[in-house]
Amino acid sequence: MDKKILNEEFSASGQIVASDITELAKQGIKSIVCNRPDGEGNDQPNFIEIEEQAKQHGIEFHYLPVVSGAITDQDISDFATLYKTLPKPVHAYCRSGMRSTTLWALSRVQEGHEAPEVVFKAAKNAGFDLNALSTRLTAVQPGSHASQSTKATWDVLIVGAGAGGISAASSLLARERNLSIAIIDPSEDHYYQPGWTLVGAGIFNAEKTKRSTSSLIPSGVKWIKAAVAGFEPQKNVVVLEGCEEISYKRLIVAPGLMLDWHKIEGLPETLGKNGVTSNYRYDLAPYTWELVQKLNHGKALFTQPPMPIKCAGAPQKAMYLSGDYWYKNNRLSGIDIEFYNAGGALFGVKEYVPALMNYVDRYKADLNFMHNLVRISGEEKTAWFEKTDAEGNKEIVETKFDMIHVCPPQKAPHFISSSALADKAGWVDVDQNTLRHKTYENIWSLGDVMNAPNAKTAAAARAQAPVVAANITADINKSSAVAHYNGYGSCPLTVERGKVVLAEFGYGGKLLPSFPAWLLDGTKPTRAAWILKEKILPPIYWEAMLKGKEWLVKPKMKQGS
Repeated sequence: MDKKILNEEFSASGQIVASDITELAKQGIKSIVCNRPDGEGNDQPNFIEIEEQAKQHGIEFHYLPVVSGAITDQDISDFATLYKTLPKPVHAYCRSGMRSTTLWALSRVQEGHEAPEVVFKAAKNAGFDLNALSTRLTAVQPGSHASQSTKATWDVLIVGAGAGGISAASSLLARERNLSIAIIDPSEDHYYQPGWTLVGAGIFNAEKTKRSTSSLIPSGVKWIKAAVAGFEPQKNVVVLEGCEEISYKRLIVAPGLMLDWHKIEGLPETLGKNGVTSNYRYDLAPYTWELVQKLNHGKALFTQPPMPIKCAGAPQKAMYLSGDYWYKNNRLSGIDIEFYNAGGALFGVKEYVPALMNYVDRYKADLNFMHNLVRISGEEKTAWFEKTDAEGNKEIVETKFDMIHVCPPQKAPHFISSSALADKAGWVDVDQNTLRHKTYENIWSLGDVMNAPNAKTAAAARAQAPVVAANITADINKSSAVAHYNGYGSCPLTVERGKVVLAEFGYGGKLLPSFPAWLLDGTKPTRAAWILKEKILPPIYWEAMLKGKEWLVKPKMKQGS
């Protein structure tokens, strides 16, 4: 926790965790306000988890979520009303502290408690730049002398420092060393998310999947540590949280997905306890392994929500690896495994299903298709599913559990879905071959947030980044040659400890194996694929993909669109 003190009664910070509450209590904090909507980050605890700890320490807690960069007059009024009633001092947090600071500054000025120059100085001393708010504050109280800062225009601006964004930056620099490139991302930590399945099976340590963002930003690339609020593509501008504008000549959009925990009633209240877990969050994957080890008898549920989700095989990977542990420790006779899938098939590419069904049979797992988790009670150890029959009729069915692994529903971030870049479903609207935006010709997108019909996996981003880099380079050099993305994605389905079904496919479910069948047959479980998953892919991710080494994914340029 990087706590910033604005004055004697107010402080702000980025995301806090439950363990920070003890320190805040020691510092005399009487009230905490959460201004960050749940689900913005992969390592973000839900507000309920923080609230429980705050109450145990006698600290008032309030949830006042605000969408990044979209602070309304009503938000300011709500914050001002709340602030008046709270015991002081107050600590507020969001993703970076900027939203909370902005709310405080605007509310104090609008309420007539502070002059604009006073809140500007307090924020600046605490490390928050509110220059971009000068117009808004001046409109409230004339006389502010703050001025809008002038920002340079970047050759290429990248939104998102995840797998896609960093890989694209590195691939661009490998082609055009003199480009001015900046990456916008507020997160201090970067995660190798494919490793979380193995964390949940006791194979990886969680810390092994985490590195600092600063250590991964390519040399010569500027890291703008801020959250994006929106886009003004007609002006070639990205608007940051706090209203600052960043200009670009070409833009890459790769911010990733949001996990919509709240879409399942009762889930945020019980995550990480009562036998409820998820490998989709960094801090919860170790809890999965804890539950697996402890379960000797009872019912274990594994759920999969409606598509799209990232790594569509991950929900069943958790089931296979858990079942393998129970199988090898002679516990299966006392454990009922049930898989609840909102879709109608075990896996979307039929060639891999026979091998997977062999393991479903081995672990004696019951498959329940067209069952979507809609509610859960950890204390009652009960889950409710919406079941849809062949005629489309729906009913709610309930089942008890001793352990449940939940894959949350997923969606595009609000600053994407509400923008001019999005299609009707909320995803960045690109040509599925060139990954160029269909409307704005100087914008490209890759990774989980764009609408090409491919599997949302790290392997897909690895194939997409060179395509985007090659096409941007061609555009800069006014070349008519283009690179095409074939929809490649890979899902190493860990069916047991020591064996993997290596699913590799492209658009339309076409098989796209990287290796000849005599070396590695992806439709069968193999030890070779396990070695690839456990030993080879992580260093390829850190040392090759993120550094612009395009092994097996270097695109071919051809004339045409």
